[in-house]
Amino acid sequence: MTPFLVEILPKLHFCLGLLLAAWTLAFLSRIILTWYPEVNLSKGVWLLVVWPTESLLSFTRKFVAPLGGVDVTPVIWLGLISLSRELLVGQQGVVSQILLKSQHMG
Repeated sequence: MTPFLVEILPKLHFCLGLLLAAWTLAFLSRIILTWYPEVNLSKGVWLLVVWPTESLLSFTRKFVAPLGGVDVTPVIWLGLISLSRELLVGQQGVVSQILLKSQHMG
């Protein structure tokens, strides 16, 4: 393993974990906001939730129709991001395992 990779791997692990956790919270917020259709998502603090999620949700809505009038696309993305987070930076995740092996080698 290259010294550059060993040096940057902890930072990558941390940033990737933080990014995926923030996205998880954003999609969880979108799920909760579907229960309150009267909330105006184009104003105020809600823009912080809408901005990172809407492009993925609008793309997915082209393929997944609402079920019983309920938009399920945030649930789909929450599942995909949670799975990705576990596979990459979870306890047995790829990046976590590489980081662990690099720490044992060094």
